[in-house]
Amino acid sequence: MKLDTIEKTRRTADLTKLLTALWESSVKATHTFLSPAEVAKIKKYVPSALNNVPHLIVVFDEADAPLAFMGIDGRKIEMLFVAAERRGQGIGKRLIDFAFARYKVNEVTVNEQNAGKRFLRTFGLWRRQPLPR
Repeated sequence: MKLDTIEKTRRTADLTKLLTALWESSVKATHTFLSPAEVAKIKKYVPSALNNVPHLIVVFDEADAPLAFMGIDGRKIEMLFVAAERRGQGIGKRLIDFAFARYKVNEVTVNEQNAGKRFLRTFGLWRRQPLPR
């Protein structure tokens, strides 16, 4: 496995398409609270998010196929997705360790219903925030 930071100038349509498919596999495995229609609706915005996040870090396998990706803006993880079939293999931990070391992250965006929040809690990144009144 290799980890690569993909700057905006290196983000291609092909990479965006592969990462969007990875996003969908991950979401279907972890975001069971979303309906298929909601996933399809959100998927329309994924390419823009991938192309606009300031720092896009991708983990590739030996054949250069993406296994996971993470997007960082400032000191905040905006997105972190691992291909469904590669969950539980330490890839997400590797990405978070990299985010701590390189970007000094201290915050993450996550849906409260997401099963992955338990994983993020182990790093002290997820805290339930009260809704604004």
